[in-house]
Amino acid sequence: MIATVTDKRPVNLDLTTIKFPLPAIASISHRISGIALFFAMPFLLWALDRSLASPEGFEQVRSIMATPLASLITWLILAALMFHLLAGIRHLIMDMGWGESFQAGRRSAAVVFAVFVVLMILAGVWIW
Repeated sequence: MIATVTDKRPVNLDLTTIKFPLPAIASISHRISGIALFFAMPFLLWALDRSLASPEGFEQVRSIMATPLASLITWLILAALMFHLLAGIRHLIMDMGWGESFQAGRRSAAVVFAVFVVLMILAGVWIW
C-alpha cells in the first residue's frame, strides 16, 4: 500500500533504530557470508592452482600463508564458510517442515550463533 498525504501513520526512516529479531539477523548474516565466500573464491582458486602447479608455486603460497595477514584472512574465510554451512543446514531443516514456529526459529538461530562461536574459537586455535 502506498502512503498518501492524508495517511497519519508514522514513517521511520532511521534504520539504526529498528531492532531485528534473532532469526532475521541469522538470515541476513547467512546472505552476507555467502557473498563473502563468493568474493573469496578467486583467491582460493588462485592459491590452489599455484600450489599444485609446481614445488616453487607451493612454496610461494606457503610463504604467503605464513604471514599474520594471511592467517587473519584465512580465519575470516573459514568464519564465512562455517556460518554459511550452519545457517544453510538450519534453513534446510526448516524447509523440511521442522522448527517453523517463531519460537523454534529463534532457538535454532541461537544454536547456530552459539555453535558458530565455538567453531570460530577452535578455528582460531588451529590457525594460530
